[in-house]
Amino acid sequence: MTSKAELQTTRPKGSSVENSVTGPRRYLIGGNYKCNGCYDENMERIKVLNDAGPIPSNVDVALCVPFIHFGMFLSQLRDDIAVGAQDCGVNTGNGAFTGETGAHQLADIGCEWVIIGHSERRAGFGMAGETVELCAQKCKVALDHGLKVMFAIGEKYEERQDGTTMKVCAEQMEPLVKLLDEKEWENVAIAYEPIWAIGTGMCATPEMAQETHAQIRAWIKEKVSEEVGNAVRIQYGGSMKGANAVDLLKQPDIDGGLIGGASLKADFFNVVNGVPK
Repeated sequence: MTSKAELQTTRPKGSSVENSVTGPRRYLIGGNYKCNGCYDENMERIKVLNDAGPIPSNVDVALCVPFIHFGMFLSQLRDDIAVGAQDCGVNTGNGAFTGETGAHQLADIGCEWVIIGHSERRAGFGMAGETVELCAQKCKVALDHGLKVMFAIGEKYEERQDGTTMKVCAEQMEPLVKLLDEKEWENVAIAYEPIWAIGTGMCATPEMAQETHAQIRAWIKEKVSEEVGNAVRIQYGGSMKGANAVDLLKQPDIDGGLIGGASLKADFFNVVNGVPK
């Protein structure tokens, strides 16, 4: 049986290529596998990623995979792609929390990132959705156990049409501001995902996405601090893929992406390589 200490020693080395274009923040490209892939399918995806070539030197890459396949990814995936989870429990440690996976367990096994507040979990799927307060509490617990968080926010189509996009995003972030101190924001990325664009093939135009990202950054500067607002990475999610990544990633307030469907394909590395060069 493989010990925890041995688990990640088998990971193949990744490779990097120097990118001479530098900005105020490192790019963060996250993949969200959702509930996709059985063993052989995801092992094949690992092989594709391992053979995908170098990652630009100013890009961080993380894959958030199904819980059941952590062992596979933590032992077989190239070591320059971090492994993360798609959710964690609000519990702070062991206990009677049937079905939950705690942040302490994720950190212990070697996960580095977790997605909190994805719209599918906020809305629920055949179960009660997660409240804005619960999402903020989960984020705090994850940070307390040494994980980094992609904190997802975003509006529905009718809210975009009504002009209340930023109101909705602010309501989703407000409980987080109350729980975190400035130092903790160093390990938080905001993933702006307009709900109407997730998995629909629709995508906000680069100009629409940039406008909302700039508003989110300005809000954080006002509610947290100028320093945190300048430093926080804001990802775009919502049908980002290789075909539109270049135009989105060259916007000044778009610091990466949270990629759903395209992360399951070789096209994921077209997004990784879509950063300005």
